[in-house]
Amino acid sequence: MCAHKHTSLDERSDPPLAEQLAVAAEVLGHLADPTRLHLLHMLTEGEQDVSTLTASGNASRSSVSQHLGRLRLAGLVQSRRDGRRMLYRITSDHLEALVEEALGFAYHAVADVPHHRRGAQEKTTPA
Repeated sequence: MCAHKHTSLDERSDPPLAEQLAVAAEVLGHLADPTRLHLLHMLTEGEQDVSTLTASGNASRSSVSQHLGRLRLAGLVQSRRDGRRMLYRITSDHLEALVEEALGFAYHAVADVPHHRRGAQEKTTPA
């Protein structure tokens, strides 16, 4: 659980700081690769080892290891050794939500399901 108060985008009065925008763009850049996005999605289900992650996707073990290394260096996943295995986990609930939202958005696009917006009815209805 985070120590700071969470507010919706509608409740925030200040624009994002330049540093926040830069970090957000960097994170989104890491999510822009389908293999990394798939790995992060798998890690939303809990800690996984390289063999499990490799078996669930279309990438080689070497490729999965390289992508996990990039995600680890970016601070998006953490690793720990368990005997001979290296286990990986996602570092943030925010990142987990971002991954799921991105995949939800993509589902609407791929399945030709209309996108939805909270409050869109109220904003478009004449007063």
